[in-house]
Formats: sequence, C-alpha cells, structure tokens
Amino acid sequence: MLAIMEQHSGSAVSRRAREITPFLVMDILERAKELERQGEHIIHLEIGEPDYDTPQVVKDAAYRAMAAGETQYTHSQGLIELREALCQHYWEKYGVVVRPEQFIVTSGTSPAMILIFGALLDPGDELLLPNLHYACYPNVLRLVDAAALYVPVKEADGFQLNPAEVEGYLTPRTKGILVNSPGNPTGTLMPPDWMARLAKLGPYVISDEIYHGLVYEGQEHSILEYTDRAFVINGFSKVYAMTGWRLGYLIAPPDFIRPLQKLMQNFFISANPFVQRAGIAALTRTGPEIEAMRATYDVRRRFLLAGLEKLGFRIPVPPTGAFYVFVNARHLSDDSYALAFDILEQAKVGVAPGIDFGPGGEGFLRFSYANSLENLQEALDRLAAYLARRG
Repeated sequence: MLAIMEQHSGSAVSRRAREITPFLVMDILERAKELERQGEHIIHLEIGEPDYDTPQVVKDAAYRAMAAGETQYTHSQGLIELREALCQHYWEKYGVVVRPEQFIVTSGTSPAMILIFGALLDPGDELLLPNLHYACYPNVLRLVDAAALYVPVKEADGFQLNPAEVEGYLTPRTKGILVNSPGNPTGTLMPPDWMARLAKLGPYVISDEIYHGLVYEGQEHSILEYTDRAFVINGFSKVYAMTGWRLGYLIAPPDFIRPLQKLMQNFFISANPFVQRAGIAALTRTGPEIEAMRATYDVRRRFLLAGLEKLGFRIPVPPTGAFYVFVNARHLSDDSYALAFDILEQAKVGVAPGIDFGPGGEGFLRFSYANSLENLQEALDRLAAYLARRG
C-alpha cells in the first residue's frame, strides 16, 4: 500500500504547485542557518530585512490594543482609523486624495498581490513585468493562471521600465503593467515622467511602493499622482522595521473594491487588530526614528558601494533607494546561484543570486546593506580574501 501511495504522490500534486519556483534567496538563507548551527559566523547580506528593532512606540500601541481586548476580527478592509491615517499620509506625502473605502489592509504585501491579481486577471491574461523584478511576482501570477510577459530593461534606463520599450509589448491580452520604484533588486527610481507616460498606455498600472520612505537621492512618486487607473501595493515592513508584524495594504480604483473585499473576506478575513493599531502608531508617531534609520542606511549605502567597487565589482547603476546594491559579477561566473553558494561556503557571507530576480539578473549578485558598518566591513574583508584565493 505504501509503495502505491509513493508511486502516485507526485502526480497528485497540482500543476500550480509544481510550477511554482523556489525563492532562491531563502535557499541561501536556510543553508546559512545550517552553517550557523555548525558554529560558523555568517554575515547576512542576502535578505531584504531591516536590522533595526521595531520602534518602541509601535510595540507599545500593540500591547495596549491587546490589553484592551482588541484580539478579534476587524472590518475586512481594515480598521477605519488606520485607513483614515493612510489617507492623510498619501495627502501629505504625495498630494493625492484617496478615500478610506479604497484601501484594503492585509497581513503583509503578498496577500495584497494575490488579491489584486485575482481581481484583475483572468486565466491567460498578461501582466507586463520588467525582466528584473522581485522574485515572487511571477509565482503569484501562476497562482491565478495569468501570464508574465517580460520586458527587457537596460542599465542605461536604471533597470526601470522604459515606456518607449513597453509599448511594443502590449497585446490584446495585456491587462496590467507592474512597476517597482525604488526597485528590488536594484534600488533605482523610475523617473516621474516615465510613470506618467506608462499611465497613458491603457492597461492598469500596479505600483509596488514598499520601499517608499527609503530614498537617499531624488524623490519617490506614487502612481496615483498620475492616474486613477492604478493599484498600489505598500506596507510597513521595510521603512518601519516591521517585517514580522505582517502588515500591508492595497489601494484600488473604486469599482474594484467590492470584488477585492469579497476575495479578502473569503481567503484572509482581516488583518490582526492589534497589528493595525501598531500601524497607526508607525504612521503618526515615528517620524524622527524613521528619519534616523534612513540617514544611517544612506551612510551604509555609500560605504558598501565604495567597498564593492574597490573589490572589482561593476555597479552599473548605483542605488538611490531601498537597501540593496546590485553588482555585475560575470567576471567571476555566469552562474549566480552557484557563485552565491560558493561565497557563502567559502567566505561565510550571504548574498542573493541575481537569477532569483528574473532572466535579466543572471550573472549579478544583490548585496543588502541592512546591516551594521562593522559587519559590512567584515564582509568586504572576507570577500577580498575569497577573491584573492580565486586568483
């Protein structure tokens, strides 16, 4: 009986599950954790997670909410107080008027992607993606049986979608265009006039704005400054150092809200109430702490850029946002996955392989500077020794 079960277990797995690709940076992280359990000291530059603790005022707000009994379901779209605070934030930062009814608060940004893709895309519909992108976008599209159509991006364009290039990839099945500025893995910003031009091409624009607030040169812009035919994905993980709290949100055109709300009710019900209270505190009471974090990231950014360049890595487009440096490592290997593992095993430094971020990333490595200057210096020293051994 066991032999029969083993024989048929593989074929019982759904096509969707079989087609989902692994999140390669997690492969690196999990191997790094194994090495740490063996006593090795690993410097983690592979994961996109702030090294700061969540501000105390945010934690206090969650404690108070739990003590007051806010431990039950909320409105499926989220606490009205949080949505009103978000409306105020979008008005103050971008000069954009958004109504509370246009928000759905989610447990992180991944559910927001699932909801948007599920409400917008039918099986076979296309979403245009840059061929250098956050690793999980294509897999969320597979979940709803939609297709990712990759648009090449160029170093000269800061690895951002150039509207002149995008227009040639539009088909009758194109329902949306996804942009990410500041971008992961590159940390680059999309020029505002490009956003405006993308908004005029016809399809809905889905703007992943999770790294807003972490910009060091120039200014980030929301897609809502240029069009109402757009969806925004954003959250609290990066700028407020709240990755483990799992708090995100989406903004959608009014005619999509009821469909999105139905999906939310069925699949996620609501975000945690005490976490939403923490989000209100993050938005309204952490300004100086967040600015101090941003300034520290900028110091680290400049330090790591200079150090990697001295080691011979080519940095096609220096980052001006997020907390990543994306380097060309083709002089070492055309297999970024194997190279990242070799660096981990030999130098005890975790880095992300470029291929994790799409076909345009092969031969590149992503370094996160969400780590202390001391650890960044140690990582550079280890990489220097590693490169010397390679000859």
